[in-house]
Amino acid sequence: MTNNHESRSPSDRPSFSPAGAATGPQITLRSPAELADALPYMLGFHPSDSLVLVAVHGEGGRFGGRLRVGIPTAPAEWEDTARQVADCLIRGSERRGGKPDGIVVYLCQEPRGEEGGRGVMTRLGPLAQRIRLACGALDVPVLEALCLAEGRFWSYVCPDERCCPAEGTRLAAVGTSVMAAAATFAGLQVRGSLKEIEGRLAPLRGAVAAEAERALDRAAAALMPRILDGATREEVGAETISLARDLMRRMTLAPPVEGGTHADDWDDALLGHDEAASLILGLQDREIRDIAAEWMEDEEAAPALRLWRALARRCVGAYGEHAAAPLTLAGWVSWSTGDEPTARIAFGLALRADAEYRFAQLLHHACNEGIDPEGLRECLREERRRREPRRARSSAGTRPPGRRGRTTPRRGSRRTAGSEQ
Repeated sequence: MTNNHESRSPSDRPSFSPAGAATGPQITLRSPAELADALPYMLGFHPSDSLVLVAVHGEGGRFGGRLRVGIPTAPAEWEDTARQVADCLIRGSERRGGKPDGIVVYLCQEPRGEEGGRGVMTRLGPLAQRIRLACGALDVPVLEALCLAEGRFWSYVCPDERCCPAEGTRLAAVGTSVMAAAATFAGLQVRGSLKEIEGRLAPLRGAVAAEAERALDRAAAALMPRILDGATREEVGAETISLARDLMRRMTLAPPVEGGTHADDWDDALLGHDEAASLILGLQDREIRDIAAEWMEDEEAAPALRLWRALARRCVGAYGEHAAAPLTLAGWVSWSTGDEPTARIAFGLALRADAEYRFAQLLHHACNEGIDPEGLRECLREERRRREPRRARSSAGTRPPGRRGRTTPRRGSRRTAGSEQ
């Protein structure tokens, strides 16, 4: 079925050529060490607890589509996972222009307790084998399968102790390899680890999370009587947009001194729990969320991204599903401003919060398919231009037109008015 079990000497091993940026260099990778070093530059971040498949095309071994999923905790799920990821990558590559000639597989996970890196490699070996069989069943061989753990890598394919010793091989120091130099030249960035990026979007914990949930309860309790008393969707939406603009202005006037988690702490301190709760509930309305999506470029992008991240962190406890809206908006701004790796992670978290959230589904698919976001940006710009005259009439005393939407929560859900996607 495949030639995965054939022994190769270092000189017989195939080469792989991942492209850099459009104007960047082509790099040839000839060893497992170089393949291991290239992974974060292909993804844009250091994956953790991840299964990554990369399609390889042509005699020169050009890298194509790639797929990343979390490693299932239960070994009973590995066979289904292997079939699904193999089918998804290979069928997706066929739709985009050609069936892969091979697959490179990465299994990335840190040791548990006293396990050690070699223990990780041994434990994940059956998963690697299932992936090789699943790809082989679709007539695509796995050319290399690597386990990355504890700063070392092991090959599940290469039996040669000269390049792949039993104790593993230490990964190159960050920034010291040929791939790192080429990525810098091409303008490619590694934006930290997957864990760090997800952490910036994760719900708050502890006492502050309890305060945030109480604020959401208060906001939901206050909103329903207003709707029953006749408050229109347009009125609630206008208040939501006004509040969001005020908070973005506040963030623009108070930029953080440092980046990363320190910047997140700064942004969290800028938002009151009650105003964050009101905005989270308001964004559950599809039309209001679509207006917020227009803040995706120029001077609006940076404060909008900070705001959406902060709101996602406030979606705690019973309101975890509400995070789909701010997470999708955070992913959209990231994608619109050129940060595809972070965008994919944010879209994935949005779908984890609500697997049926249509906006996240569409953007995640488009981003993964390599579609240029400019088409959507132009649609949003045009919608904004059309709405400006209506806003002017509204300020002069004319209520802007708008479609009636759902104004009651879904049965069995704690979402509030207008939670369509």
